[in-house]
Amino acid sequence: MQERKGRPFLEVFASALHEDYRFPILELFAFLYALGTFVFASFVSVSAAGELIAYSLTASLMIFPLFTFIILIFKNVAYGFGSDIEKGIIQTFLSYPLKRRWVLSAKLLSALGVALLLFLSIQISAMYVLAPDVVGPYLGTVILTYVANLSYPLLLSAIILFLTLILRRGSIALVVGIVLYFALGIVSSLASFIAFATQSPLALQVISVFSPNVVLGMYYQVFGVGPGFPSASIWTPSFTEALLYLGASYVIVAAVFATAYIYFSRRFSL
Repeated sequence: MQERKGRPFLEVFASALHEDYRFPILELFAFLYALGTFVFASFVSVSAAGELIAYSLTASLMIFPLFTFIILIFKNVAYGFGSDIEKGIIQTFLSYPLKRRWVLSAKLLSALGVALLLFLSIQISAMYVLAPDVVGPYLGTVILTYVANLSYPLLLSAIILFLTLILRRGSIALVVGIVLYFALGIVSSLASFIAFATQSPLALQVISVFSPNVVLGMYYQVFGVGPGFPSASIWTPSFTEALLYLGASYVIVAAVFATAYIYFSRRFSL
């Protein structure tokens, strides 16, 4: 029984993998990840605290590769999954002896899981090449920085997936995802301006719920530079507080993905 269920799942996954990473997509994005990682790497002063060095290095390595990763998952989720819906290919998958949630899981494993594995494997390997003495002792800081910075892209992926299922097409969902991605930068800048103008951390705290890299950046800057740093006069989050915001952001991500799963399992129809 388990073998009979596993084979259809692998067939759906293999089909999705073939569509999502047709030559030269996988090779192109692997090259862009590696290129962006080595080009944008930067180091803070060696006099800074070790955790700040690890945080700063990790954040700098993600500048271009993270944007590339977002493009890839947007393409896979909105264009790839949306195309399957518009062409009726998803109907073929739904005829397999699989529950709908497993069909969706196979599609997401290809669209999101493989893209994430490619991104992290290249990034972390590059970090060990660039700064093994920094990464080794502060691996926890490195991992935490990745987790914080991936929260918002994963949230956008969940939103795009849900919109694609509702609208039965990926083009509109893709536009919404792009708008939301660039809107974060504007909103973050506005939140910083409001925080400094009002001397209140409320705006930064709100944005941190959806983008926890904000609170993590505040924590490590304050931790590494000290009370004289300008942000310290507005908000000095503790490590526990940063983790709480991080946890809250992933609860939201999980909730949106769960909503998409429930909709696909119970209400989705062609």
